Amino acid sequence: MKITLLSDDRIRLDGRAGPLSVEADSAEMQYSPFHMLASGLATCTYSVLASWGTHAKLPVDDLSIEVGWAFEENPHRVGRMDVDVLWPSLPQERRNAAMRAAGLCTVTRTFEQPPTIGVEVKT
Repeated sequence: MKITLLSDDRIRLDGRAGPLSVEADSAEMQYSPFHMLASGLATCTYSVLASWGTHAKLPVDDLSIEVGWAFEENPHRVGRMDVDVLWPSLPQERRNAAMRAAGLCTVTRTFEQPPTIGVEVKT
């Protein structure tokens, strides 16, 4: 899998075989916690779709996922994430089913029903 940092607020995951790598177009771009958050969502979505596609006997070698995000204030946070499924070989008649399958990603479900987060400082 390869994660490409497209900008400060967008990544692309290509799932072709191989070890996980993170790349950027410029040396100045750093892999931020927000890139990591988007990478988790992209990886989950890709995994669900690749499994569904393989089971449905669809080619998945051209499947990739892009995730972008936007911030909101008060408090400062990620307020929106957009997932684009790039799958040129996916037949038109299978797109709705693919979108339903993508919605089964556990990370997506976690964002929709956020967990309680506890923070402690321990010595």
